[in-house]
Parts: sequence; structure tokens; C-alpha cells
Amino acid sequence: MNQPLAYVHPEARIAQNVVIEPFATIHKNVEIGEGTWIGSNAVIMEGAHIGRNCKIFPGAVVSSVPQDLKFAGEVTTTIIGDNTVIREFVTVSRGTVDKMKTVIGSNCLIMSYAHVAHDCTVGDNCIIGNAVQMAGHVEVGDFAIISATSAVHQFVKVGIHAFISGGSKVLKDVPPFVKAAREPLSYAGINSVGLRRRGFVSEQINEIQQIYRILFMSGINNSQALDKIELELPPSRERDEITNFLRGSGRGIIKSYFSKDAD
Repeated sequence: MNQPLAYVHPEARIAQNVVIEPFATIHKNVEIGEGTWIGSNAVIMEGAHIGRNCKIFPGAVVSSVPQDLKFAGEVTTTIIGDNTVIREFVTVSRGTVDKMKTVIGSNCLIMSYAHVAHDCTVGDNCIIGNAVQMAGHVEVGDFAIISATSAVHQFVKVGIHAFISGGSKVLKDVPPFVKAAREPLSYAGINSVGLRRRGFVSEQINEIQQIYRILFMSGINNSQALDKIELELPPSRERDEITNFLRGSGRGIIKSYFSKDAD
């Protein structure tokens, strides 16, 4: 249902049961899935592909031109999964030639005033807090939570089920399943409360704790810790998720608050 005071470009592809409130603007080359609600004064710009049953609140701008001086007008996209909520005044930039797309997964909550820059990838079931500022090329794994007013450096990776405390300056990669807090941002234990809420059993949580004790508490470097983890612990989904993340880290990982290196 399109309100007569909304502007919808004739080339936009709008599914059934989409509600577009007055004063919303929908540009060309936009796709909006069934059951999605677009609030007043939201702007959905060229290249946006929005899934089903999403909610885009007033003042949000989705798929704006990247804030990247190297951007040369290439045809890129912004992809928003199903059931995702984008709150007031969120801005999401579309991709550049690097990845050609910016992606926010399904069942996410992007809170007010957050910014998701060009070529970012946010997984499913993530929460991005109020006024979180994500620079370009950031990768956020499924079920991760980045708390309010945190700033995430470009090319940083955040692992699945990680939790980052509010007001953090995220300059290094944050491994899966951990809590990151304090200044400088440091390992502060595993996200045991979040893991239990998501159905992880004690054996899995204990294994994750054992891995991070080796990595952060044993006084050896990361390469030695990886070898020790793979030698002493049998393969599992959690072990392999952590070791693959560590090997794929481009910026290096956060230190432990409890180690001398974190001082």
C-alpha cells in the first residue's frame, strides 16, 4: 500500500503487502520484499535489495553512494535480509568495486544513528547498537553484538557470537564467542551468557574456554597457541571456527586484558 504522498520510482520493484508511508522516497533499481514497512521520510536509494517483513524507520537512508573518494560510479548494491529492523536515521552505504555490495543479514536489529559503510558484511541475527559507526569493509559474524557508540575501524572482523561493550574503539579483530571490553579493547572472557541463551551446552562452552585459555593465558604467541590448540583438542565446529578466524585475521586480534601485552 503506497501512500499518495510517498514517491516511488516507476522502475522500483515492490512486492505485495508492502507499506510505504507518506514522504518516503523509493529510487529506481530498488527491490522491496513482501510485508516490508517503509516509514515516513525514509529514503531507499538505487541498488537496494530489501527482503521480506523488514521495518525501515523514519529518517533512515539505505544504499546511499559510498563515502569513498575512489568510488567511480560503478553499479553496486545494498542487500538487506528478511525480518531485519533498521531504526531511525541509520545510514547504509552501497558497495564499491571491492565487493560490489554491502550486506546486512536476516533477523538483525540496526539501532538508531548507526552507520554501516560500503562493502561491510553483517551476518544474521546481529545487533548493532545506537550510533555504532562502522567503517568500510568491516565483517561481522552471525549473532554478534556491537554495543552503542562503538567505532569499528575499516577491515576489522568480528567473529560469530562475539559481544563488544559500549563505547569501544575497535581497531583489531575480535575472535568468535568472546566478550571484548575496556580500553584498549581487550579479551574479557567468553560470551557465556549469550552462548547459553543460544543453546550452547556446557561441554561446548568449556571447550571454548579451554581454547581461549591457551590463546590468551599461556604466555605463548598466537602461532604457537594455534599449534597447541590443534594438537591438544579434537576437531569440532567451535574449535575450527576459532582457528580459521585466527588464521584469516588481517589486522591481528585483540590482546587479553589479563596479559602483560594488554598494558
